[in-house]
Amino acid sequence: MQFRPLHDRVLEKRMDSEEKTSGGIIIPDSAQEKPMEAKVIAVGTGSRSEDGKIAPLDVKKGDIVLIGKWSGTELKIGSDDLVIVKESDIMGIMG
Repeated sequence: MQFRPLHDRVLEKRMDSEEKTSGGIIIPDSAQEKPMEAKVIAVGTGSRSEDGKIAPLDVKKGDIVLIGKWSGTELKIGSDDLVIVKESDIMGIMG
C-alpha cells in the first residue's frame, strides 16, 4: 500500500527503544517509553504561504529526526506501526 502525506505532514517510523537497562534488567513492552527518534518514511509537498507559494519541507526521506514522545497520530500500514506528524512537531534532524 502506498501512502503520501499531504502538505506539511511527515510519515515516520519510530526507532526501537532499548529493551534492557544498563544493569541488564529487561523492560517489558508495557513499561517502555515511546522512542523519541524516528526515521522519515515519506514527506508531503510543503506548506503553502499566504501568497500561495509552496515552501518545501526541511526534512527528507531517510532522515533520522527527534520528535516528542506523544507527537502525531499513530497508524498502521501493513505490518508497520507508523506515526504522522506536522513538520513543526519535529524538534530537529539527527546528524
